[in-house]
Amino acid sequence: MPNTQQYSVRDELLVAAPVEEVRSLVEDVVGWTQLHKPAVHAEILADSGREQLVRHWAVAGRDSVRTWTTRRTGAADGSRISFVHEDPEAPFASLGGAWTFQEQDGKTLVEMSHDFTPADGGRAGAQELSARLRAGTRDYLSTLGHAAENRAELDRLIISFTDALFIAGDIKDAYDYLWEADKWEERIPHIAKLDLEEPAPGVQFFDMLTSTPDGSSHRTRSVRVTVETDIIVYKQTELPALLDGHTGHWKFTRTPEGVIAEARHTATIKPSALHILGEGTTVLDARKYLRRVLSANSVSNLRLAKAYAEERAGV
Repeated sequence: MPNTQQYSVRDELLVAAPVEEVRSLVEDVVGWTQLHKPAVHAEILADSGREQLVRHWAVAGRDSVRTWTTRRTGAADGSRISFVHEDPEAPFASLGGAWTFQEQDGKTLVEMSHDFTPADGGRAGAQELSARLRAGTRDYLSTLGHAAENRAELDRLIISFTDALFIAGDIKDAYDYLWEADKWEERIPHIAKLDLEEPAPGVQFFDMLTSTPDGSSHRTRSVRVTVETDIIVYKQTELPALLDGHTGHWKFTRTPEGVIAEARHTATIKPSALHILGEGTTVLDARKYLRRVLSANSVSNLRLAKAYAEERAGV
């Protein structure tokens, strides 16, 4: 018989930051991608103010991505954010939980809980699921505590920007040019080598050797997912030495005249690696360097996509 018993997993952390700071980080599901290592993307499907429907993408291991949809509801007094998974996949028959926030002498006691029913199996299976959820909860709370306690420093270390270009061509051609990573070695000059894996439709992992305008090169591993037909989201899961995080997207917006294609980068500078750019390098120096180098690469890619799409359009 199916196991219909409900199980609970709870953990808590005392964070040296005000409740408002901690809660705002939990609420910001889009920004969470930059802070939390497994998180790849979050898309807000519906938002009524108090309640949100959110689609999540996260890496599971080195070469797979899991997706799920949650309905999140905030308490009127801000003390609790509840969530429930819509149509949870096996091994869960049901899965929900909550974050709760309590002020304690200027700090915040935050609890994360999960309540679940296994899809099948007995107590041993439930124990395995509990252990998995407990590990994920602790990982989440660890990221939350670090981000809340170091928010001012992270604001200084995180650089985010967007470059855009008009393309007088078809949106599918521009999209395909940047999605077809298996052709990048031939198409994009600064890509020296790229090894691609596609474990599922709309999901890519690749190891890439990239050359920068200053003559240096670095190896990275990235995951990319498609969101509908107008955005390609990426996250570097194995980073260059200068960075603690790097996420972004290629986004395509149809206009009456053609397409607006944009490249977005959000990068977190690793302070201990500033010396890579030379002795005496400051965070501001690194921000300027990243803005120049990352923008040069992405604008170059946009121009190549523009030339490809416009040639196919006969422009």
